[in-house]
Amino acid sequence: MGAMPHAAGTTFRVWAPHAEAVAVIGSFNDWDASRNALQLEGDGYWATDVAGAEPGDEYKYHITYQGKEFDRNDPYARQVTHSAGSSVVHDPHFDWGNDNFQMPAWNELVIYELHVGTFNAPNASHVGTFLSVAEKMPYLRDLGINCIELLPATEFPGSRSWGYNPSNPFALESDYGGPMAFKEMVKKAHEHGIAVVLDVVYNHFGPGDLDLWQFDGWSENDGGGIYFYNDWRAHTPWGDNRPDYGRPEVRQYIRDNAMMWLHDYRVDGLRADAIAFVRNVHGEGDPAADLPDGWSLMRWINEEIDRTMPWKITIAEDMRGNSSITETIEKGGQGFNSQWDNQFLNPIVRALTTPEDTDRDMHAVAEALTVSYNGDAFRRVIYTESHDEVANGKARLPEEIMPGDAAHWFPKKRATLGAALVLTAPGIPMLFQGQEFLADGAFVDTEPLDWERAETRAGLVHLYRDLIALRRNIRGNSAGLGGQHTHVFHLNNANKLVAFARSTGQEGPGETTVVVANFANKVYEGYTIGLPGPGHWQVRFNSDWQGYDGEFGDFESFGTEAIKGEYDGFKWHGTIGIAPYAVLILSQEQH
Repeated sequence: MGAMPHAAGTTFRVWAPHAEAVAVIGSFNDWDASRNALQLEGDGYWATDVAGAEPGDEYKYHITYQGKEFDRNDPYARQVTHSAGSSVVHDPHFDWGNDNFQMPAWNELVIYELHVGTFNAPNASHVGTFLSVAEKMPYLRDLGINCIELLPATEFPGSRSWGYNPSNPFALESDYGGPMAFKEMVKKAHEHGIAVVLDVVYNHFGPGDLDLWQFDGWSENDGGGIYFYNDWRAHTPWGDNRPDYGRPEVRQYIRDNAMMWLHDYRVDGLRADAIAFVRNVHGEGDPAADLPDGWSLMRWINEEIDRTMPWKITIAEDMRGNSSITETIEKGGQGFNSQWDNQFLNPIVRALTTPEDTDRDMHAVAEALTVSYNGDAFRRVIYTESHDEVANGKARLPEEIMPGDAAHWFPKKRATLGAALVLTAPGIPMLFQGQEFLADGAFVDTEPLDWERAETRAGLVHLYRDLIALRRNIRGNSAGLGGQHTHVFHLNNANKLVAFARSTGQEGPGETTVVVANFANKVYEGYTIGLPGPGHWQVRFNSDWQGYDGEFGDFESFGTEAIKGEYDGFKWHGTIGIAPYAVLILSQEQH
């Protein structure tokens, strides 16, 4: 479908079942609708071959319906001049060099969510680009990141947007650099050992600059025409613009879009936005508003990915705690590999932002640490900051903790406490751009990240680097953090401490990792917890180290020798010191 260049010209093919005539107009024929008519192939498909039309040429489809004539951009256009401009014949060839990237195992992933327009923009007057993102790959690699997740990057109206208003679903945003720059970014990421996950929007299209709307002239009830529902099912929180998941050609369109990113652009996974609105008109609550065609469409896409590229990850944003979303297709599920999890997010953020220590609910924290879907610790993505959580009336976590004074001791201590839980709890951890250097305020698409803070707060960046190294077991002493097993063995709601063990299920040093978190503004010189085994348990990470921040207390915790004796359900126990709002990570020393 779309414009397919070849040695002698370009073949154009489009679906317009209600059109009476279709022609292709463009820079190759002086935009003359009389020169290159498309022939009806059947089932509403039209096609023609235009000799001399080549990559870089601009074009549109000139459609006649009930005597009216109008021009439309190609629904399958891989490139556009801009959202209100023309389609561009795109040359799919690209030199991928020696790209032989291997997707990390999902229990080793550390995701970094970023927005192309603000991540590495030169200034507030200019948006960032795919190439400016590529420039930061060495920084991300050194931080330990092995997967970036991009907010939607397909063409949208104007130059600034979060991307959740796609006007041309197959075309990469022109202000970000278009398709070739996107491929360069993916290539550079792979060279640095970093996977790329792309956010895709299938719950609605538009609403602005949307040539899909009444594409061939036909519609019912003043609806969107052939690509959309034209009845009550069209309604979404973003307009009456839900695609018609029951129409075979629209199902194919969305399936082709998903597979294009994975095949042609070599992205390593997809994050599907707000899929609750793909499976239900209202997102939840009303079985009569279920969209079984939406459910089966996402199953079909996931099934094909699993069949052809099982190493590529699909992540759902459903936010309903629905285990069927990540259940396998064989067991009747929708087949996503993982899903964003508010059962971690909400209790942890509430505990971190609650002003008074006495009001923190450690039972809720413990429960958040142990949630899993389908018996797999990595069927959920966990975080304390995302684009949704730091905007829309909310702000960055440090800002929420102490509005107007996010760099104060309290926000720094509690925000890093939250980061330590994200990077040690069961799940795939995710950070949001700038979180590692305490970006404050709220996320808006007009304000670029302040990269000077990566230098002025280099200690905090170091803290994240150390946590990520432990999460990925780069130093060989924290394999437990990538294990399937989690056991919250110590919960002290009075003193606001929790301790849990992560384990691979194997015996030996490093196979079990212990995490102790203090949610109170109180020093414990000697605090006793149970230990999963004998020997010396060494502190591998202490969030209170002054090397991370000059205002931290530098309260030293070296570790503890396990003493025989029942405690917390274990046969061994030990005593350690822990600073206020601090996290310790321990594992056994090698014998």
